[in-house]
Amino acid sequence: MNPSTASTGKGAAKSYRVGSLVYGPQALLTVMFWMLLGDLCLQIMEQLPTSLVPLQLRWAQASDTLIGFLSGSLPAVLGILLNPLIGVQSDRHRGKMGRRRPFLLAATPLVMVALVGLGLAQPISTILAKWTGATAVASLQIGWIGGCMMIFIVANTYIMQVYQFLFVDVIPAEVMGKFVGCYRAVGALGAFVFHRFMFGKAETHTEWIYIISALLYALSFFLLVWRVQEGTYPTPPPKTTIRKMAHTYFTECFSKVFYLKTYSLAFCFWSAIVPLWTFLVFFGTKPGQDLGYAPTLGLSLEAFGKVRGWCSLIQVPIFFLVGPLVDRFHPLRIGIVGMLLSSLTFFGNFFFVRDQGTFTFWLILNFMAQAVYMGAYLAILPRLLPRTHYGQFFTANQIFGFLGVALAPVLSGWLLETVKDYRYIYVWCGGCTFAGFVMCFFLYREWLVRGGDQGYRPPGFENESPTLGGVAAH
Repeated sequence: MNPSTASTGKGAAKSYRVGSLVYGPQALLTVMFWMLLGDLCLQIMEQLPTSLVPLQLRWAQASDTLIGFLSGSLPAVLGILLNPLIGVQSDRHRGKMGRRRPFLLAATPLVMVALVGLGLAQPISTILAKWTGATAVASLQIGWIGGCMMIFIVANTYIMQVYQFLFVDVIPAEVMGKFVGCYRAVGALGAFVFHRFMFGKAETHTEWIYIISALLYALSFFLLVWRVQEGTYPTPPPKTTIRKMAHTYFTECFSKVFYLKTYSLAFCFWSAIVPLWTFLVFFGTKPGQDLGYAPTLGLSLEAFGKVRGWCSLIQVPIFFLVGPLVDRFHPLRIGIVGMLLSSLTFFGNFFFVRDQGTFTFWLILNFMAQAVYMGAYLAILPRLLPRTHYGQFFTANQIFGFLGVALAPVLSGWLLETVKDYRYIYVWCGGCTFAGFVMCFFLYREWLVRGGDQGYRPPGFENESPTLGGVAAH
């Protein structure tokens, strides 16, 4: 797909520019289609480590703490180590395919191999046990899953980071809000498809779920790399010593309290959401844990998958509705509301869920509240972080988010093993999101002091033009 070069004559079709790329309306829609198709299949694939790996580990008799570590903490620790490196590598790379797509192309086969390995964990561990004469097949299976997760996490971290960088490079700023709304909605559709049509067959068709998801993901990303073109980029900055680069990075990103408050939103929200993804299935189904744990709802995997699927589907219209509200009232204001509603509905789940009906009702309310916050969150960072150093500060924000992801699953797993009641996952999530609400409120107050709607400039970068409404003033 080649971006069109729009004419400037009277009556010509509207053109859209991002960097050296210029699109006509049809070319822009084509780019968005391929990007969103990739996102749809990416989101289906992303459900596997968060939804199926915990079940696979539980079937192998892994503890809650180990499940939390492999499903949540390990990806976060590796993300903290890899993300700054990935950002620098991608920003500085120059090649015939651009600076983003080569990384997508290189990482995709590794993701496929890891997914197929996860899907075949049980038969492979059985074969290995026969070859080695080992009797602890479950331990071999846990070890195999851990090794495949290492490969998956490293390759997928490249995919997730570079994909987010790519849409900033190829999607014009004036339609970014619409694209983000579609991006969130398509992601929710991907989660719906997985939970509605695939999750219920997890125990009987594990291998095929992984293989089909891997093939869908690979096909969509190879098409994306082929059909979406990058523009030309300016010459990268001169190389400097790692020590000097690190000093500048940490000084600019972490020396001002305002940015620490901004990063805290990611820390609090992901500290809540990742444990929910990891342990909710054990509360809703029969977790296979009989060591004195309180009774669970006892749903079948198919029934639980349907509930989760409808929760994801209901988020789609919310994402579309939140977009205009974010543009009108500012994402920080909407973020405060979304974080508070998320906390309240988490506690509502804890107090009022008693059966499948109340479970479905309160979980849908909670996912709607999460959608309000998530729809605003992606718009908060471009409004608050320096645009000239956006990638740098974006990765700093992710370090805080990954810290939450690293710590929360293990700590919440320890909590559940202590109280022996999976219902308490809602208390953990409600407490984390309430802390996020408090931090969001204090961040909002400081944002007002620094100029608010009409005059805010990022601390340390006051020479930048103020951000007015949804677009940087020029």
